[in-house]
Amino acid sequence: MRRRYPNLTKPITIAGVTFRNRMFSAPMGGTDITNDGCIGPKSTAFYELRAKGGAAAVTVSECMVHPQTDGSHAYHLDPAILNSLACATYTADALRRHGAIPSLELSHSGMYAGTYMTDKTKQKSMHQWGPSDTTRPDGVEVKALTKELIDDIVASYGKVAGMAKRAGFEMLMIHAGHGWLLNQFLSPYFNKRTDEYGGSLENRCRLAIEVLKSVREAVGPRFPIELRLSGSELFEGGYDLDEGCRIAEQLEPYINLLHVSAGTYQRGFGNTHPSMFKAHGCNVYLAEEIKKHVKIPVATLGGISDPDQMEEIIASGKADIIYMARALLADPFIPRKVTEGKPEDIVTCLRCFTCMAERAATSTRRCTVNPLIGREIEGSEIQPAPVKKKVLVAGGGPGGLYAAYTAARRGHKVILCEKENELGGILKSEQAIPFKYEMYKLTSSYAKFARDAGVEIRLNTEVNAAYVENEKPDALIIAVGSVPFIPKIKGIDGDNVVIVNNYYREKNKVGDTVVVLGGGLAGCECAVHLGMEGKKVELVEMLDKLAPDCNVRQRPLLLEQVDKYVNVHLKYRGLEVTSDGVLCEDENGQKQLVPGGSVICAVGQRSRTDVVNELRDTAPWVSVIGDASRVSTITNAVYWGYHAALDI
Repeated sequence: MRRRYPNLTKPITIAGVTFRNRMFSAPMGGTDITNDGCIGPKSTAFYELRAKGGAAAVTVSECMVHPQTDGSHAYHLDPAILNSLACATYTADALRRHGAIPSLELSHSGMYAGTYMTDKTKQKSMHQWGPSDTTRPDGVEVKALTKELIDDIVASYGKVAGMAKRAGFEMLMIHAGHGWLLNQFLSPYFNKRTDEYGGSLENRCRLAIEVLKSVREAVGPRFPIELRLSGSELFEGGYDLDEGCRIAEQLEPYINLLHVSAGTYQRGFGNTHPSMFKAHGCNVYLAEEIKKHVKIPVATLGGISDPDQMEEIIASGKADIIYMARALLADPFIPRKVTEGKPEDIVTCLRCFTCMAERAATSTRRCTVNPLIGREIEGSEIQPAPVKKKVLVAGGGPGGLYAAYTAARRGHKVILCEKENELGGILKSEQAIPFKYEMYKLTSSYAKFARDAGVEIRLNTEVNAAYVENEKPDALIIAVGSVPFIPKIKGIDGDNVVIVNNYYREKNKVGDTVVVLGGGLAGCECAVHLGMEGKKVELVEMLDKLAPDCNVRQRPLLLEQVDKYVNVHLKYRGLEVTSDGVLCEDENGQKQLVPGGSVICAVGQRSRTDVVNELRDTAPWVSVIGDASRVSTITNAVYWGYHAALDI
């Protein structure tokens, strides 16, 4: 058959190993890492889902090669650990049996050892080792590695590489980017040595070359060795793209594939992992330029999920391989859908950082749009219900749509009712904010899935007790969402006031000077958007900080944009809306007028408890999900909706 994306789906052979397409799964840390560094069964299932989804290679991340100097945040391969090799073998086998090439990332954190320690009791007692004596920004002292320790670390790379091959891994990625040890030696910012490992570019590349030689000796000639390199460190004092090209030229003879990333994790999280405020594929230019300087295949990544963009990157010669991480959490089956020519079925990553924030907060994984993530071991296949029932879903937001879709896949007869003339619930408001548009598009994806599964969707249909009595469902899922909270202050109903949920309908009412009342996530994002449009924006928040409801990974990046585009007033309580702005009371009890011709009200949401109370006893089985249960997140709405449908 003729492929819709012929370049993206074309196999590629590297060092004698043939990969089934050009879509690879980038390194993502597992979730149940034991204190002695073994891969747990949840992590094996986590990686296996991407192999099932059609990725040509799946990289397990990260295996720390030298526990004596890096007891950091991931796996170890050590004969002294009873299950070490067995767990790795089970994982490699789980990937290979689905046709994916299993790859293992070998790494050393250097001066950032222990950053994500699995055993927190050991973190503060560790010595930190790097290229040079220094003090980290958090006050931790770092010691320069001695030549003896360097030799031992180099040898350990080879030792672990040999064990990885024995366990069944068929490719190794050597991590030399993102501020970890090999990058620290490559970087003039971190590396202040005066011996043969510092100073000139040749000297700064020496450790990486010694490591690559050690790995090659362990795995042999027909075995792909991939190097992960930051094409540019993207901060003052680090190396730039020009030097990144010269580093690539130095290391090319020792590798088979060059994986070009960007930035350093500790000084540019939003560069290494492009946020919703950046263009998709914003780091591709780094791979494109470096590819001009080397003859081996080059891989690129960075917020890429659109198959048309991926096809263009490969077809135009900017890179040979596309890596995805977050995109394959949102939809692990992207490679399979691309190969089968079904891009319309792809669920797009929102770049909201829920996945990474959850790992930082609870050492688990979760994805806003995919309730399977982090729970893959529970099963990824929907099982038919033993008794088919009539299911009524009240509310067409993300939670209701996913619940309806899941229930229909189980064989139930499903009716979804939405009181408005358009699906999406609170997501409808995102269509007017360009960097949130993918969140708005989520509605169309879920709606398509629901319709394809056989869900009957009834718009302009409000569900009340009489409606349920007439339909007589066996099960009712209440997903009626929330409504905006409107503060009881004078002037809030004025013609110059727009409720943030309605901004997409009334954006023409918003003038060039705006006061956003409410500094939560919704208010901050709207304020940033208005600032990006060139408007003068004042943001009023009664608390002492902004966006406390934003996750720990997204919040710093959001606040960077707020600082860039918005004038902020903290500890200001709104008293009255006037034609000239919002009259507020500051923390000292003084009245202050915050000027603006237009006012956006974004002070929060409240659950539709009146509707929930009316419907709670109208069907034999009832479940309340999403904001209708508790004002929360899209993540919870989708997850609760999925499991409500599984419980019927």
